[in-house]
Amino acid sequence: MKLRLLSVVLAGFGLVPLHGALDQSLQVLAAVGREGQGNEAAGAAWKEVVTSGPACLPALLAATGKGSPVADNWLRVAGETIVGNARQQGQAVPVAEMEAFLKDTARAPAARRLAFDLLKEADPARAEAVVPSLAHDPVQELRRGAVQQLIDAAQSIQGDPARAAFLKALDVVRDEDQTRLIAGALRNLGVPVDLPRHFGFLREWQIIGPFDNAGRQGFETVFPPEKEIQLAATYPGKDGPVKWQPAASQDEYGKFDFNKPLGMLKEVTAYAVTTFDAPEECEAELRLGCKNAWKIWLNGQFLFGRDEYHRGQKLDQYKLKCRLHKGPNTILVKCCQNEQKELWTVEWEFQLRVCDGAGTAILAAATPAP
Repeated sequence: MKLRLLSVVLAGFGLVPLHGALDQSLQVLAAVGREGQGNEAAGAAWKEVVTSGPACLPALLAATGKGSPVADNWLRVAGETIVGNARQQGQAVPVAEMEAFLKDTARAPAARRLAFDLLKEADPARAEAVVPSLAHDPVQELRRGAVQQLIDAAQSIQGDPARAAFLKALDVVRDEDQTRLIAGALRNLGVPVDLPRHFGFLREWQIIGPFDNAGRQGFETVFPPEKEIQLAATYPGKDGPVKWQPAASQDEYGKFDFNKPLGMLKEVTAYAVTTFDAPEECEAELRLGCKNAWKIWLNGQFLFGRDEYHRGQKLDQYKLKCRLHKGPNTILVKCCQNEQKELWTVEWEFQLRVCDGAGTAILAAATPAP
């Protein structure tokens, strides 16, 4: 087993080798279920792991990210306790191994985040020195610290150097709050920022509706656009014939508002379709923000949906993994509006972008150069 091989390696570093009992305890922690299944056994296993001390940290990291979030919490607390105890007792912590683990992007994101946090607790200076190398990291939480360093550096200077520094930060930023800050700073410096391009928002659509959603039945009702995409067709709608019409979002965060072309309607369903011309076949994510009930199809294949209303909307609220064909890809969005009349329920909108797993925009093949 990998853990037994690791024990030999650790012995070579002069650290305490791992034993079968510890291997088993880590497996018990990694197997705790989402509803707490295995918590009773995990308590004893947790004590075994913590008692083993710093030598078990590489194995603990390797076990992280392979089970449920609850299991990862058990392993995280065990790791934090081990490092805390080691600092109090003056014990050596395998920081070089933890740093190497952190830099291995093939490792599970949750495990790499834990590796950074433990490294920061054990050796803050060493962790701080690693941060700049994470600016292009595929794990967004690790990237954020590197971006913040770039922002801090840019804010400490003025003129052309500040412009160059903020542009460098814009190239790697993915979080909305940091992006807003950087874009605002650049605009104040006279530099235009194309946020739709930066995020990869889709803003050009063909829409059709309204169809019915009385009694919230529209979510499960299969209306014609779910059977075929014929842009020249006309279908029976809620209040008469409906047909496809072009519509576009002017919002720089890609929000498409059905209320604008169709009116302030309730108990209705509408569809939006677009074609995304992928530059190559690739793994991708469709990231959606929506506070209405919705469904999404890619090239005729249903991806996912949520039948709930007005629970709030934010950037990248839902992340749908998919695979894009090279060339045209058809993306269909279904969006339902319910019967509520309160002011905060009038929104009938969504935002959708195409990106990779790190949140970096995937731009259509014909996208003009900036």
